[in-house]
Amino acid sequence: MPAEPKATLQKILDLLGFTATVEEHSLEDGLLLDVKTEDSGRLIGRQGQTLADLQYITNRMLFQQDQSCPKVTVDVSGYRSQARDALVKKAKEAAEKVRRWGDVVELEPLSAFDRRIVHNAVKDDPDIETHSVEVEGTDKKVILFRPRQS
Repeated sequence: MPAEPKATLQKILDLLGFTATVEEHSLEDGLLLDVKTEDSGRLIGRQGQTLADLQYITNRMLFQQDQSCPKVTVDVSGYRSQARDALVKKAKEAAEKVRRWGDVVELEPLSAFDRRIVHNAVKDDPDIETHSVEVEGTDKKVILFRPRQS
């Protein structure tokens, strides 16, 4: 039975008691499920943690139904796109500091999802390399920017 991402997320939201509509959009690497609700703050959570958890649960359920189902990104009221833009900007600023001063620059601890955005933002920069380093006592890692070694 093929998985139905939009219907699955809608069911989760209904069971959680949220009045919301879900719009489905195609992405290069999967699907975007954009949630429209009056209660976006509660769905996003602190630093997007509730949203990240909702996305994780949705993907796990879809994978259980159909292992060939595309990866789903869940967004609420454009939160992810704004957060992505801010992370890309922060990555470019860090790369510029490394280029200007030659020092190692460390970003704050980030989730795997956010680290991927940062690494991709500067992956084509010939002068900069990035590395994720574990932060003791958490499941997050920091990203170190340093001059690329020749």
